[in-house]
Amino acid sequence: MYFANLASWTVFLLVVFLVGSHGSDHPCMRECVKGAAPMTCEYNFKAEWYYSMSKACYDCPINKADCGRPHCIALNGVERPIAVINRMLPGPSIEVCHGDRVIVKVTNRLENNEGIAIHWHGQHMKNQQHMDGTVMITQCPITYGSTFVYDFHADTYGTHWWHAHSGLQRADGIFGTMVIRQPAVDDPHSGLYDEDLPEHTVLMSDWLDEITMQKFAAHHHDNGDNKPEAMLINGKGKRAKFEDDGNEYFTPREVFSIESGKRYRFRMMSNAITFCPMQVSIDNHKLLVIASDGSPFEPFETDVLLVYGGESYDFILNANQAVGNYWFRVKGLGDCSNKRAEDLGIVRYVGASNDDPTAPEQYNADDPNAPENSGVILNPFNTKASETEIPISYLNSTEPNDVTSERVDKKIYLAMEFNKIDNYHFHDPDYYPIRSTMVDHHLYTTQINDVAFLHASAPLLTQSRELSPGEICTPETLATRNCTAEYCECTHVHEVELGQVVELIIVDEGVTWNSNHPMHLHGHSFRVVAIDKLDVSTSVEEVKALDEAGQINRKLDRAVKKDTVTVPDGGFSVVRFHANNPGFWFLHCHLEFHMEIGMSVVIKVGTEDEMPSAPEGFPRCNSWPHTNAPPPPTCPPIVTSGATYTTTGNTNAVIVLSILLMVTNFC
Repeated sequence: MYFANLASWTVFLLVVFLVGSHGSDHPCMRECVKGAAPMTCEYNFKAEWYYSMSKACYDCPINKADCGRPHCIALNGVERPIAVINRMLPGPSIEVCHGDRVIVKVTNRLENNEGIAIHWHGQHMKNQQHMDGTVMITQCPITYGSTFVYDFHADTYGTHWWHAHSGLQRADGIFGTMVIRQPAVDDPHSGLYDEDLPEHTVLMSDWLDEITMQKFAAHHHDNGDNKPEAMLINGKGKRAKFEDDGNEYFTPREVFSIESGKRYRFRMMSNAITFCPMQVSIDNHKLLVIASDGSPFEPFETDVLLVYGGESYDFILNANQAVGNYWFRVKGLGDCSNKRAEDLGIVRYVGASNDDPTAPEQYNADDPNAPENSGVILNPFNTKASETEIPISYLNSTEPNDVTSERVDKKIYLAMEFNKIDNYHFHDPDYYPIRSTMVDHHLYTTQINDVAFLHASAPLLTQSRELSPGEICTPETLATRNCTAEYCECTHVHEVELGQVVELIIVDEGVTWNSNHPMHLHGHSFRVVAIDKLDVSTSVEEVKALDEAGQINRKLDRAVKKDTVTVPDGGFSVVRFHANNPGFWFLHCHLEFHMEIGMSVVIKVGTEDEMPSAPEGFPRCNSWPHTNAPPPPTCPPIVTSGATYTTTGNTNAVIVLSILLMVTNFC
């Protein structure tokens, strides 16, 4: 029961207003003990538009202490509008124990009246599907001035995060961390580290100098660029320069404190909003990677780890170097390399000075011998596997095999590409078709199987039977259309039966750009059974032919479990999942601009009758008027037992008849 005991909202934990960015002062941030009773963890989220380097920052960064004042969001010193939760960026961290009940009251105060929803990235929401937080798939947007209460159990352990799943709000600052810890006895890696501290949670994001819609509109409707200018580590970075009395000042970077001789678990996520794989390394230290997207695997030591949009990774840092300061490097590749978007944190040993590390800060993307580019690379960017470049599919899960290693009931090929087609949103075929505009004004549409995803007019989970004919399309209904010649858009749904094992062969054809697409599935984790780059480009037909010839090598024993996977350009990724969670589940590229214009599909698991009913009073929305509206409620006939009523001189009869008319009109 999602909204059970709503009366409990009359008594709030006032501490929720004081929760720090890492959640360390919330009562649910505690040691998780086997057999202990779960807690109910309540949070208040208020979404609003705000501003970086606002008046709340006083003399930041000239007085660095001012950068830490309440409501001061200094970022990298660049002033711009931002969308935030509780005037924090990142927003409040949710850190609870596996099995806790999480209640988040979200109030929308975004002053431009746009709706919002919050997605709990990595939580499968089994038996609580309406809490997934995906606009027009599992819920209506939370309208301005209104409140929506998310109420769910933290059933998927590990390192996760939350973010807005509506419009471009995630790109403007509405995101935060969510860590679901296990008792030490349930954690297969608990013996490998000494500390698992909230302050070692790392949320990385590429970042724009301007509000995202400005760059989105300029890029899609004109020839503006879509390249980020900067990188943030836990909302901090060094970019804008301030001067005072001839001295230069910059906003502070994130600092991670460690003590010599200890081993620390770091939990790291990528909020990449553009095509920006993030290359992570720590000077003079190895990373012992132990988990991804919440699921553990056999430890793997690497020099460099690539993290793609939507992914999370856990690694252990051994504080075995000389006491000092070391750069925590986050280097943006892909579109981030265009403007050399990177930033650095500082790993500071206890006893070291408060100075910056002495190693150079410079960006060395083109120098293969630079320390951050050499050695072993886990999860490489658009390259074929080698002795030093190891795809995530090569690793071994510590979780037991499941039914996905035994069979496949349904196979779905999904081909991704930037298509040169007259998408009427950006190239009106009558006034400025793509072939008549200058090349630098061409907008190539991100599509899956030559179809752009368009959200339905009502949420699929609660109102799919009310949609107008033609809103939803399936591979069967699309069979009569030539979507390579004409622009196709719809609410693109692939249907699978409840209980089936589904294999997705996701192909990045790579003809137009040397890009990359991290694909995220809601509602399930999947096993990553193959990743391969074939060439500069490929086609879904080529991949099908390889598959039919038995030339795709699948790793079925102890395949790594994830919910987000990179698909190399000119290559493919193959994943399998057990469709045991009925509902409408979004599968999409986790790069904001790609998803926004169509690189998504919905996996419908089971029939509507197998899906849970909406909680009582759950919000509804739709176009008006619409043809498939449910009929108005009917009332049972009023039985008069043959009596005849007259109003002459009978006041009671008048009252009775008036009530009957009111009831009839109400029905």
